[in-house]
Amino acid sequence: MLLNSAMEMRTSVSLPWREEPRDPYRVWLSEVMLQQTRVAAMLPRYLAFVERFPTLESLAAAPLDEVLALFSGLGYYARARHLHAAAQAAVARGGLPRSSAELSKLPGFGPYTAAAVASLAFGEQVALVDGNVARVLARLLRIPGTAAEVRAQAWEVAPSLLPAGRAGEFNEALMELGATVCKPRAPSCEECPLGPHCQTRDGGDADAFPPPKTAPERPVIVWAAAAVTREDGSVLLRRHPQGELFAGTWGLPFCDAGGGIPRRSARQALEACGIRAPALRSRGEVRQTLTHRELRVALFSGTGHARERDDLRFIAPGKLGSVGLSSLLRKCLRACGIEG
Repeated sequence: MLLNSAMEMRTSVSLPWREEPRDPYRVWLSEVMLQQTRVAAMLPRYLAFVERFPTLESLAAAPLDEVLALFSGLGYYARARHLHAAAQAAVARGGLPRSSAELSKLPGFGPYTAAAVASLAFGEQVALVDGNVARVLARLLRIPGTAAEVRAQAWEVAPSLLPAGRAGEFNEALMELGATVCKPRAPSCEECPLGPHCQTRDGGDADAFPPPKTAPERPVIVWAAAAVTREDGSVLLRRHPQGELFAGTWGLPFCDAGGGIPRRSARQALEACGIRAPALRSRGEVRQTLTHRELRVALFSGTGHARERDDLRFIAPGKLGSVGLSSLLRKCLRACGIEG
């Protein structure tokens, strides 16, 4: 009964990764790209990505720079790095595994992603819980506790709700219900097909389940960065190493400027790259709000030369689209009058 009711809310919008027969690679790609990203923002990127990398094998064989370039603008770049690494690992073993247990062994496959691909693409009888499903179950079953406790309990309860042989349909229907009707704020309870079964609708307190998360105060990080160009207009970029913010993407040479003098910090960043700019012009400050922190960049520009290496290169404005760039870098380049 729950399945039939929930299925009423399955989207009528045609989404390319839902075309039958389902392609496990494209189902997986959609799940990765949709993490922390709305469908409207993700869809153009998805279409461009599958045009360039139509198969698991083509993704595995691609340079990481090209993968990151097509991911640019979606944020959370660890997703792209894990996507690339998992594609290579999957190809080495003959393709994507068909079970959530085996998928979980690949880079970037957490419990949700593994269950999503296994149930939606391979028909495995396995439950999944994302934010939407946790919210639906919390309201439907009146699950108490903090947001984290509710999600943990939802993972325990969800398997018992699966209809025999139709886990994928059920999982997709619950996710769709949470995204379109059982929304975080002002849920459309009168439109919900699960209304007769919902333990919070009659009480009128659906908004209280699960309780809202307490947003922690974001620490502020201050960088000083310099955009150094050559006579031909190429700009010096440095690849962010593992363990650094925006790892794998390219950015301006920067130095932590918290409590220091920004211009001096910018010069230190350039000296670490083997470059001395004769003069640095202030370009103001650029800000970026990240999930867990606030980033402020004191920005400078100048001209100069440097010896290129694997993690340091001059890139012409017209070639910027060929490498992975964060939205922060794009803001910085625009502030310096550099347009790709």
